[in-house]
Amino acid sequence: MLNEIMEEAQEKSLHRENLKSLELVETKTPYADLDESVRVAIACASEKKAFGITALDLREIASFTEFFIICSGANVRQAQAISDEINERLKKESNSRPIRIEGYRTAEWILLDYGDFIVHIFEKDAREFYDLERLWRDAKKVELPENI
Repeated sequence: MLNEIMEEAQEKSLHRENLKSLELVETKTPYADLDESVRVAIACASEKKAFGITALDLREIASFTEFFIICSGANVRQAQAISDEINERLKKESNSRPIRIEGYRTAEWILLDYGDFIVHIFEKDAREFYDLERLWRDAKKVELPENI
């Protein structure tokens, strides 16, 4: 008798028809909530034909920066051009200069650290290898406009 009750309970728990389906909702940070300098950096990358542009909101999970901007260039020259455009526009429009620039010469992975945000410009294979989006998967994504 006990076995029958246990089997029945187990079967009910396996076939719960009355439970509502679990729906995971991914929250995104609206583009309009970004600081102007972050939006300028994203626009610069887009204007220089960077591909795979992604922005991650790290404010809830990290203390060293607020946002990552991640993008790719097709080759060394394009990656450097993206970096140069971001640097020049931010210097001109908001008198902002990076705290640190790394990887510019080889351009496999260029890092521009502006304090509140960090721009990562990758060569395609390096981006796949380091896979920052996976490493920082707990971060909220920024909802970018379709034209970017």
